[in-house]
Amino acid sequence: MSPKNWLAPLALLTAATVWGVIWYPYRLLEAVGISGSLASLLTYIIAAVPVAFYCGRVWLRRKQDRRLLVAVALISGWTNLAYVLAVIHGEVMRVLLLFYLAPLWTVFFARFILHERINRIGYLVMGLALAGAYVMLARAGGWPLPTNFAEWMGLSAGLTFALANVLSRKLREVDIGVRSLWVFIGVVAITAFPVGIEGGALGAVAALDALHWLILAGVGLLLVLATFAVQYGLANTPANQAIIILLSELLVAAVASRLLAGEVMAAREWLGGVLIVAASLFSGRMHKHD
Repeated sequence: MSPKNWLAPLALLTAATVWGVIWYPYRLLEAVGISGSLASLLTYIIAAVPVAFYCGRVWLRRKQDRRLLVAVALISGWTNLAYVLAVIHGEVMRVLLLFYLAPLWTVFFARFILHERINRIGYLVMGLALAGAYVMLARAGGWPLPTNFAEWMGLSAGLTFALANVLSRKLREVDIGVRSLWVFIGVVAITAFPVGIEGGALGAVAALDALHWLILAGVGLLLVLATFAVQYGLANTPANQAIIILLSELLVAAVASRLLAGEVMAAREWLGGVLIVAASLFSGRMHKHD
């Protein structure tokens, strides 16, 4: 077995594991007065440093690519901020399942932005995702919509994640390091706004001790690891296999949320989750190819 045959799946599993547990250090930081916005700002600044060093002097010369990179960076910035706020303030698994409605949004964005046609599997993906969302969110006598801030953030993170991925298809020739650096800069730009509104950021940062700075640095480095791991894994793993491996994030998060936060999903949530996961499993085969 060649190294690529096992390194690529291992890279995807590593990224999935990181995203399945990274909510916990953010909650620890929230408990000592570092808000989700401020924690995101600090960790992504830390993450941008080694990526900037890696990129060196690799820069794009075509203006249209730069404009698209800025758009993807800002959209990804919201994705990451919304995700962090959601997992800090909400139930981890409900947030993640709402995030994993991304294949549903991908259908619409790919159709209207890239003019991609979907096949029958695409309609199956849409039906499964919608059914899962309905089962999980339906309330007696009410609309099947998120009911709190965290759930809305999780839903919006999945929507913007899908949009960023669709737009990123036009950036395949751009160096991974450059793309990653732009995304990190986008997160910093987006998170700086709520941090400025919240106020008290300097005081909160000044009050941090060595342990909390170590947590911030650790999260920043984990973000770099996850970013490059998923890029390498996706480039060297068949799409359908990659989806299955990345869904292990849900398993990791389920175990971690149970052990670290005592969160348990109800039967209705499990059923909705199964339907949403099924939609993700089929999502790699939902577009027609001419």
